[in-house]
Amino acid sequence: MRVGVFIVFGLIAAMGTVCADEKLPILQAGSQIYSNVTVTTVTATDIYFTHAGGMGNAKLKQLSPDLQKHFGYDAKQAGEAEQKRAAANAQYRSQAANQPSPRPQADKDAAPTKPTSGLSWGFNLPTALNQAQSENKLVLLDFTGSDWCGWCIKFDRDVLSTPRFAAYAQNKLVLVVVDFPRQKPQSDRHKQANKQLKDRFRVDGFPTFVLLNHGGKELGRQVGYAEGGPDAFIAELEGFSKR
Repeated sequence: MRVGVFIVFGLIAAMGTVCADEKLPILQAGSQIYSNVTVTTVTATDIYFTHAGGMGNAKLKQLSPDLQKHFGYDAKQAGEAEQKRAAANAQYRSQAANQPSPRPQADKDAAPTKPTSGLSWGFNLPTALNQAQSENKLVLLDFTGSDWCGWCIKFDRDVLSTPRFAAYAQNKLVLVVVDFPRQKPQSDRHKQANKQLKDRFRVDGFPTFVLLNHGGKELGRQVGYAEGGPDAFIAELEGFSKR
């Protein structure tokens, strides 16, 4: 899926030293002007920010030379990161194409996304990041198709709804579900917010789990269903958290 990208031409009011988590009154992206901007994350390839109307991102290679230098853009490192991401996505699509999707049980598995774990799954990433900072936790994003994606339903049942994962998550994680259902109703605003997150994190397959620190930096991700139950998933998250 092609990812929408905001091309930032560099109008920044009160220009000074810009860094992650710094607030900017105004940021112009193409023909649009964003207000109340906060730079949340700068990676080897992208800059991400929140603004009064939601979230946005831009490729570092599309910034002005001055901003590229400011954010430490390295074309070689960015190219390597893009290649690794493309290879991982290609591997997942290949594996998914060769594996049959498990058949959901119509009544049980089409229930709300996280019905049995007793955990609280939020929908708003900025709120989750604030909570994670205050509670010294990490944020786990679950990109899912809760009422149609067989592998999502299976992972919910095998891992996310288990007492083992619930005990771990209560102490370590703030949980955010980013759902793309086909039958379950969602408001237009909720759909747009989820699409922005999907584009921001370049998700093109479900389920995808992305672990963030409280500053919004990605620590690691699992794409697709993985065997091993809750212990294997917890071990993977613990590995990510040490990066």
